Amino acid sequence: MNTTERIPNIFPIDPNLSPTQQPKPLHNRWHPDIPPIAQVKVNSVFRVDMIDFTGGQIKNDDNAEDVKSININKNHHLSGPFSVCDENGKPAKPGDLLVVELCDLGALPGHEWGYTGIFVRENGGGFLTDHFPNAAKAIRDLEGVYASSCHIPGVQFAGNIHPGLIGTAPSKELLEIWNERERKLLEEDIEKMSLAAVLHHRPMAMLPEPKEALLGAISPKSAEFELIAEEAARPIPGRENGGNCDIKNLTRGSRIYLPVFVEGANFSVGDLHSSQGDGEVSF
Repeated sequence: MNTTERIPNIFPIDPNLSPTQQPKPLHNRWHPDIPPIAQVKVNSVFRVDMIDFTGGQIKNDDNAEDVKSININKNHHLSGPFSVCDENGKPAKPGDLLVVELCDLGALPGHEWGYTGIFVRENGGGFLTDHFPNAAKAIRDLEGVYASSCHIPGVQFAGNIHPGLIGTAPSKELLEIWNERERKLLEEDIEKMSLAAVLHHRPMAMLPEPKEALLGAISPKSAEFELIAEEAARPIPGRENGGNCDIKNLTRGSRIYLPVFVEGANFSVGDLHSSQGDGEVSF
């Protein structure tokens, strides 16, 4: 038996299934009431599978229509949350510091491919839409740390595989701070622009959006789901809990230090990248 077979997989993923069909429920929002899906002890080593951040919306083909018409409300799927406890079974508590070491990262067997996508200005956009306003896609074949593409022949490069999203659940109080802060930011941004400018502007913040929300083990048919989805934060920016870090050097052998805001920490991770520059310039 090799080493990887001895490491428990606490969150298996089937990349052939949609996000709502997975063996374990995913979430794409931050909220303190999303229940943990598993518990882990400090100093334990475990495996977590992650789905593509779009939930399979981007296909392994030559057509960029999927990038153009992507549903951004569905994006940023997270594996977890995972409650963390000490050797005696006592959960982490607010004020603690959670240290996560990334021992290894890689593609799931049989799915060694990724993509570079440029989103259109009107749907997601990026920081270079003035220069590249149209949707584009290049499929990357992955072999170890190396990536190559039939869409960009003759080019191969090595990249640092890293999770774009990694963080702990916010407390109720912190979530309220986020929503108030981002609401003000959005309102101030809109006040400075004309209506025409607003329609073609990438917003400074994206407020809670119940549509397409996934809240882990909370059933979409429950009354609780609707209440939580109305205030759950979208994991697009990085915040005090970590979140959408997009740090290319957060890779094998790295450690990340995350504050604990709720009992058990409720740690989640997702949005795996094979390579990128810091900040997702092309989106």
